[in-house]
Amino acid sequence: QVQLVESGGGLVQAGGSLRLSCAASGRTFSNYFMGWFRQAPGKGREFVAVINWSGDVTYYADSVKGRFTIYRDNAKNTVYLQMNTLKPEDTASYYCNGDPRRDGNRWVSGLYWGQGTQVPVSS
Repeated sequence: QVQLVESGGGLVQAGGSLRLSCAASGRTFSNYFMGWFRQAPGKGREFVAVINWSGDVTYYADSVKGRFTIYRDNAKNTVYLQMNTLKPEDTASYYCNGDPRRDGNRWVSGLYWGQGTQVPVSS
């Protein structure tokens, strides 16, 4: 059983920054690709970013590329999402995900989810 707990969400002004954290309880954290997904009001769940097991390869949705950075600290069993230059359209609930997988040219979520953290971006 793998458990993920997000933190760091909260109200932020457009143009501002926020860092989300996801702490994993499992001892095999470093075995997994990790990712972030988000769900905006009235929208479906969408891919945001993925990082490989060693932390040296990352993938981003076009909508966040250049503004968001995913990184991980395996010694702390934690993955982060640094969000800069936030826009109102980034408003969503953000979910940490364990073991995301590539399906063709898309990333799909893995089995393990955090409970989510809300990020409202005011205009």
